[in-house]
Parts: sequence; structure tokens; C-alpha cells
Amino acid sequence: MPKIHIVTDSCASFANSHFVEQSPITVVPNTVTIAGGTYREGIDLKAEDTLKLIAKNYNTPVVIKAPSVADYTKVYSRFIRTHDAIISIHASREIYESWQNAKIAAEQMMGRCQIIVIDSQSLCAAQGLLVKVATKAASELTKTDDIVRTIRSAVDRIYSVYYVDSLNFLSHNKLLSWSHQTLGTMLGIKPFITMEEGKLTIIEKVRTRNQAVDRLVDFASEFINIEDKSIVHNKLAITDSTRMLQDRLSSAFPGQYFPYSVYNASLAALIGTDATGVVILERNMDSENGYY
Repeated sequence: MPKIHIVTDSCASFANSHFVEQSPITVVPNTVTIAGGTYREGIDLKAEDTLKLIAKNYNTPVVIKAPSVADYTKVYSRFIRTHDAIISIHASREIYESWQNAKIAAEQMMGRCQIIVIDSQSLCAAQGLLVKVATKAASELTKTDDIVRTIRSAVDRIYSVYYVDSLNFLSHNKLLSWSHQTLGTMLGIKPFITMEEGKLTIIEKVRTRNQAVDRLVDFASEFINIEDKSIVHNKLAITDSTRMLQDRLSSAFPGQYFPYSVYNASLAALIGTDATGVVILERNMDSENGYY
């Protein structure tokens, strides 16, 4: 069995806070600049504290800087002599530069160790689910090519949707025009956002949180076989709306528990600090045990 190390950036988040330290994973942090202060994502500030700071300075754009080529070179150098391969999984290249920088670093180290750089086409908990797939495959499969094939197939089976309560960040990030923001604020309309081909896209709108919970449940209920899943929201403690969502999902999927986690600055910089989402990894039904 090949010795594999998984590398990712801090756009990835995990419902189990101990998952990374219990797995052969290195998370390379983004830098987050908020109101003149610069922080390492997930190190200098925890996710909930970061969201509070962003909300406090909501009129100031949040700047997310992906790890540099040098950052990835430094990390890869730690494992090239002791591992058969490094699998590096990153935030959507359509949004952040992490994949591009990791790719350059891997090419510069070509020949020393096999380094496979993968675009997750996602962010946050969705990216985290893909990292979990990679970790599981690396522990169970005996060929690097099969591990990589399993991960790449999972990219197309991860789906996410977010209910966004505030329109300011969507307007700033050009996901919503200023005129639509003004009209939406006047009418109390809240958008639903999904990831399509690595880009955040508005797909529909609702007016109330109860309608939002209904739509999130409808989204999850479209899947018959779920391999993994997560709820993301903006507080460490469970909120009433998240508890309602969990209860509704438990009724729709008897015996299944939907864990929740706080989403990170990398996602908050795009959609704001008052959002709730559901992320689904659909089971691969074309192969035994989910593997090719």
C-alpha cells in the first residue's frame, strides 16, 4: 500500500474538529485581512471569532490570500523523501489561487515525488468532504492511481446549497447587482446559492427562514443514497433554525445524523456572515464500496 500524505488549504472545513490531527493531513492556511488586521485562517482566529470580526466590520471588504508557491514548496519538501505520493486538494480555482500555486510548486519538484494537485471545485465543508474521501481511499486502496481516480470521481458527486440572509457581500463580490441588492433588501428577499462548475451561482430566492429550511430539506431529499453530509452555519452553538433543519432532515433520512460546523472566513468573504447551508456527497453506485 503506498504511503500517501494529503495536503489542502484552509478553505476546507470539517465537522469533526479532531479529524485533521488524527489523519495524515496538512492544512496550509490562507491569510485573511479584516479591517487592517491580517490573520492565518484557522490558526490566529477560530471560525466563529472570524465571523464576528467580519460582521463587526461589514462595510470593509475581506481579503483572502491563498498560500503562495513558496508555502506549498515548503510543505511538499517535508514529505517527498518519506512518502510515495502527495495528494494536494484545493479550493475551486475559479475563486481562489490555491490550486494554481500548488500546481506550480508541484511542477517545480517534479521527479522527487509524485505530487497530484486536484481542484475540488468547491469550498468549505464541501472541500472538507473531498479531503475525507481522499483520506479514506488512501487508507484502503493499494494503488495511487486508484486513490486519485476515487477522489476525482467524488468531485462530481459533491453538492452544496446555501441560504444567505444578507445581500451586502453578494453585491460586493458581483454575485448580485447593486440594483438587485436594493430591491431584494426592500422586499425582504433572500437568495439561495449553489456551486456550479466551481463558481457560486444564485439559483432562487425565498422570503423567510422557515421557507429557507423547507428548501434546504427539499435539496437534501433529492438524494436517495448519501455517503457523507454536513450542515454549515455561523455559530459554534446550535441555533434554533439549525436544530429545526436537523430535525427535519432526521425525519427525511431516518437513522442518519447531519453534523453541523461553523463555516470559515474563505466562504464568509463571499456570502457574508449570516448563512446556512447543506452539503451532500452522493454515494457512488457504479462500483462496489464506492470505489472503481
